[in-house]
Amino acid sequence: MKQNPTLTFWQIWNLSFGFFGVQIAYALQSANISRIFATLGSDPHNLSYFWILPPLMGIIVQPIVGTLSDRTWTRVGRRIPYLFVGALAAIIVMCLLPNAGSFHFTIMGAMAFGLIALMFLDTSINMAMQPFKMLVGDMVNEKQKGFAYSIQSFLCNAGSLVGYLFPFFFAFIGISNVADKGVIPDSVIYSFYVGAAILILCVIYTVVKVKEMPPKEYAEFHGINEKPEKKEKKDFITLLKNAPKVFWTVGLVQFFCWAAFMYMWTYTNGAIAQSVWNTTDTASVEYQEAGNWVGVLFAVQAVGSVLWSMVIPLFKSLKTGYCVSLLLGAIGFVSTFFIHDQYALFISYALIGCAWAAILALPFTILTNALSGKNIGAYLGLFNGTICLPQIVAAALGGILLQYIAGTSIMMLVIAGILLLLAAVSVLFIKITYGGAEAKPETVENENITV
Repeated sequence: MKQNPTLTFWQIWNLSFGFFGVQIAYALQSANISRIFATLGSDPHNLSYFWILPPLMGIIVQPIVGTLSDRTWTRVGRRIPYLFVGALAAIIVMCLLPNAGSFHFTIMGAMAFGLIALMFLDTSINMAMQPFKMLVGDMVNEKQKGFAYSIQSFLCNAGSLVGYLFPFFFAFIGISNVADKGVIPDSVIYSFYVGAAILILCVIYTVVKVKEMPPKEYAEFHGINEKPEKKEKKDFITLLKNAPKVFWTVGLVQFFCWAAFMYMWTYTNGAIAQSVWNTTDTASVEYQEAGNWVGVLFAVQAVGSVLWSMVIPLFKSLKTGYCVSLLLGAIGFVSTFFIHDQYALFISYALIGCAWAAILALPFTILTNALSGKNIGAYLGLFNGTICLPQIVAAALGGILLQYIAGTSIMMLVIAGILLLLAAVSVLFIKITYGGAEAKPETVENENITV
């Protein structure tokens, strides 16, 4: 089997550039969904239930996109058609979702409209996001995969930074940050509009710049015998039964990590509004100011992630870097309970960014090194279940935890810290493999994984 050719920096950059626009959309969703539904009139104890839809759509859509794109060959490629269609759908929904309170619906009607729009938004974001991970698996050789995923991590954080800051920026330049009761402020609505425009421009750039391998060349570089492959059919259950052990051990770490970040996205707005601005009134100026500040804190998290991604390669072992990163994130979450100054919270969210840096780059580096090219799209789609399932579980349990254990939104962030601590312990169970065999430390453990 031939190795994929070594790519230049700009070839790797072009493979993932559209991820910047997709992540702006995802950041706007992550930072503003709780704010949007709280403004529409949702009870804080029910907020987590709105977050079930995004990962639920992800766990359905991404394995399907992965499997179908494994079998798709067109003149523009196998992954790009799904990327382009997903992006087009996303920009339409991004223009509708923040207007849920502007169509003169009843409170229940507005929330129902918002829920349907959220479902379609996350479906389309997932459809656009997954092909980027697959393009790296398809076209980048083993030596450059860590670097390629770190490029994605950088673009992910850069896109997050922009998306998180948009409402704060628009409010700063004078666009209204308050609105009538039940209506989303213009600062948020305009953020979604601009994010949609950037998304389609970035995706068009990737579509124009990236030329995927034709089937014969792909088979040659991935050790696939084309004729038998056409007859071979594998369902998801069979693939999961044959998945390498690292799929499951990294999946365990993922479970705790993504449950923790689900609680961050769901409860930070209410936690910061209450602990720093001393309000729970969603119609108040203070609550909307807190909402903008959440975007700033998430932006600090993104910056912390970029900076920490430069430190991770200094660890001699990927597992050590993974574990330390998650421990720092746990400290960041727990520290929010003791901090009541909006600027001091920068420290907390910078530490949370350390965990985010590891979560973005390391799981996919470890997993793709253990996979062959034959079913990589399907496996990456199935691996998305280790991202989506914990979010579904966390969202389903969030209201119960808030009511009977945590009591306040800020304590939900402490629970997030405990979950990251469990994730750090779970890293110890990972045995890094390379093409199905246990890797020698010198061949994989020191792999460069940052830009």
